[in-house]
Amino acid sequence: MLKHLLTSAALLAATPAFAADKMTVLLDWFVNPDHGPIIVAQEKGYFADQGLEVEIVAPADPSDPPKLVAAGKAELAISYQPQLHLQVAQGLPLKRVGTLVATPLNCLLVLEDGPIKNIADLKGGKIGYSVAGVEEALLTAILEKHGLTMSDIELVNVNWSLSPSLMSGQVDAVLGAYRNFELNQMTIEGVEGKCFYIEEEGVPTYDELIYVANPDKMDADQLRRFLRATELATQFIVNHPQESWEIFSGTSTELQDQLNEMAWADTLPRFALRPEALDEGRYTRFEAFLAEAGLVEGTRAVSDLAVDLGAE
Repeated sequence: MLKHLLTSAALLAATPAFAADKMTVLLDWFVNPDHGPIIVAQEKGYFADQGLEVEIVAPADPSDPPKLVAAGKAELAISYQPQLHLQVAQGLPLKRVGTLVATPLNCLLVLEDGPIKNIADLKGGKIGYSVAGVEEALLTAILEKHGLTMSDIELVNVNWSLSPSLMSGQVDAVLGAYRNFELNQMTIEGVEGKCFYIEEEGVPTYDELIYVANPDKMDADQLRRFLRATELATQFIVNHPQESWEIFSGTSTELQDQLNEMAWADTLPRFALRPEALDEGRYTRFEAFLAEAGLVEGTRAVSDLAVDLGAE
């Protein structure tokens, strides 16, 4: 009997552990607090607990990740709900499978002590932007709520120099600034900014950051396990904000500065607590908004844009 048990133990010891499922996640930008649940899930071993070996890749070109996922070069990409609508309308095989940041981060940013006290004051002013298309649709809706049209303002392409162009007086406001980054950057530089939150100014609310996959190639079970790990990480972040910040910032010296620490605190309440859960109304309303703005032709059903893996 003892010999039998020893033989069994030896066999078990010699049996290799099950190999984890490998998957690649393409970020939308370099690692920053927006990616907190992904990094914490990696560092806390939540992916490993789900039988996953996750490679996290920052892109050389932020526009590439959705295209690479559509081409089957990676399992997941971090993208933006507004861009997803445009990409699906253009024929890219993509679907939202989860949510990372569940509120808009974009805002219309002005100087706190500047001449723009309300949006109507922008008549005759200059508004800076980085990316044409969706931003113009957002701005049209914002202005319309305050009795203005695009002909009442001058658009200035400031590339990615949003807060500097505002602080230098080149423009009177900028759209596309993130309330958790540019606003804090200005504070650090001693120039206070003020955000007009677009979801309060006539723009349908949307998910800022989402996970997108190719519906024809995705492994739904693998994605559910990924999202479960990020859900556990988000719970940990909410319950232990300081410890989670230390874990996150400990992964790179580049993250250990005042801006990232301030951004972490501002981003924390915006993480999706239920990353699988799908708010169909958001996708219906935003699709209609883009169609009305002429950015997409016709409208697509929510099922063509997004899926709730937890409901399948």
